[in-house]
Amino acid sequence: MKPFWFKVAIATSPGLLVRLGAISAVLLSVIAALAYTGGWLSPVRLTQDRMMAAFREANGTHVGFRRNHAKGVCVTGWFESNGQAAAISKAAVFKPGRVPVVGRFALAGGMPFQPDAPNTVRSMALRIVPPGGEEWRTGMNNIPVFPVNSARGFYEQLLAFSPDPATGKPDPTKIKAFLASHPEAAGALALIKKRQVTSGFANSTFNSLNTFRFIDAADASVPVRWSAVPAQPVAAEAAEQTEAGDENYLFDDLIAQIAHHPRQWQLIVTIGQAGDPTNDATQAWPEGRQQVDAGTVTIDRASSEDTGRCTAVNYDPLVLPAGIEPSDDPLLSARSAVYARSFTLRAEENHEKPPSAVTPQDVQAGGKL
Repeated sequence: MKPFWFKVAIATSPGLLVRLGAISAVLLSVIAALAYTGGWLSPVRLTQDRMMAAFREANGTHVGFRRNHAKGVCVTGWFESNGQAAAISKAAVFKPGRVPVVGRFALAGGMPFQPDAPNTVRSMALRIVPPGGEEWRTGMNNIPVFPVNSARGFYEQLLAFSPDPATGKPDPTKIKAFLASHPEAAGALALIKKRQVTSGFANSTFNSLNTFRFIDAADASVPVRWSAVPAQPVAAEAAEQTEAGDENYLFDDLIAQIAHHPRQWQLIVTIGQAGDPTNDATQAWPEGRQQVDAGTVTIDRASSEDTGRCTAVNYDPLVLPAGIEPSDDPLLSARSAVYARSFTLRAEENHEKPPSAVTPQDVQAGGKL
């Protein structure tokens, strides 16, 4: 039973009623926001947690690892700008000079102990840190286009290609239904299948896939995509590599090559023209577009993710310096949100994480050349 003074205060203090009402409204709005974020109010809405659940269904649970591109190795080096991209972007990273890089090479998929295989998509992620507090993070893949053009498409692709518990392989019926509902994926997968598969990470070309915009000193904007093109000679995948039985052969080769001599890639920026798709990463731009050689990425050291500097880096594609902006590609915000959730989960699980597939001892041994 409330004391008499409380009843009097409520009855005689309209201001208190207003304040209590305001507090209640704030609490209700917070609860509603949490419910919306969690998907409670919309069971079909695609949320970060639903995307994480799709990764678990496709790849299983691997505590402490990234939900995608789970198997990887850290690298460090530098980016040396030649100044040629400064005409189309005011980003400090394109001023002539050398700035440090913290990078990561990885294989697509959420299985941190998967055997290396030639057709598995390879990735190169870079954190480029010029002076002044800004930085540029980019994740690139050795495929020409992305398989889907929306977060919903990526989610449905994960589910469609998840292994059937009864067979251990994807269900052809689900794949057929997915391709029927996503015709853009069929064309993209055909382009991906035609790509050249090289002998390793060091001679692979890695592409941004998404479109961004470069902003110059006069605030003029141009659509761009970029690629890291190897300075090393390109060699096709050899049959004996995959038959050798080394589950880490791609990473072993990379570690050995870096230990022997730094590896390099030219950062090539392609400038789009009017009509080139900027919001659909499944579509390639026409050949013959203007290209600018922005400088050289040099990698001179590798380390295991168990001790390396890339482990604590979220390679969010929307971490951009002034002079580089996102385009209208919806995948960019989706990738950013998923990367953020993955980063939070693995940070929470870090104390339970087992050793990575590529251990510090493997790196110290120098790989295999």
